Amino acid sequence: MNADPAHRFAMPAEWRVSVGGDTTTAVYEPADAQSAVFVCAHGAGGHMADRGLVKVAETMRSVGLGVVRFNFLYREQRSSRPDPMPRLMECISAVVARVRDEVAPRAIVIGGRSMGGRAASMLAADGFPSDGLLLLAYPLHPAGQPEKLRDAHLPAITMPVLCVSGTRDPLCRRDLMERAVRTVTTHWTMHWLEGADHSFHVLKSSGRTDSEVLQEVADATRSWLTTSIA
Repeated sequence: MNADPAHRFAMPAEWRVSVGGDTTTAVYEPADAQSAVFVCAHGAGGHMADRGLVKVAETMRSVGLGVVRFNFLYREQRSSRPDPMPRLMECISAVVARVRDEVAPRAIVIGGRSMGGRAASMLAADGFPSDGLLLLAYPLHPAGQPEKLRDAHLPAITMPVLCVSGTRDPLCRRDLMERAVRTVTTHWTMHWLEGADHSFHVLKSSGRTDSEVLQEVADATRSWLTTSIA
């Protein structure tokens, strides 16, 4: 995947983004030899500056993805109760529009962690214009409730997808996820992190470190970008 020379030396920026009648904060962090921009949404209990999301951003930038982190409106308003799904989707859409205006990258990837990735996947299923969907710890079902699957919209997605999940994730039982993936027709790459939980943490007894897991995420993302994002 060739870098976009027009934005190779772009500078970091903080934006105020209008979402309907409200505003939220977003931060754009370019990558060296940038190939695309990843609009990365946080999980239900997180925010744009939480340690996990910052680590994800560093990982993605290491493989040539510029990253835009942002707060969903409920977090911007210091609430812990997530917005309804249509509001989450509206927020992602507004941030993507700002990226197109400010950065005009050659390619845009939407997605994020857990709930943020789910909201992006709902947008993708609605036909939202984007070049790829990157799901990190997709919450296929609530913890302890594998019968409540969040997969009905997945077959409607047409853009390339990379989904990275841990084999110990209580929100994504492997057999159920693999069954769900069999219903999709788009190019869906499923990458399993052996021994990782919903936060991509691994037990010391696994013989691996969290840093090694993130390196695996980086390698999987680099391969996907090369083969799937034109």
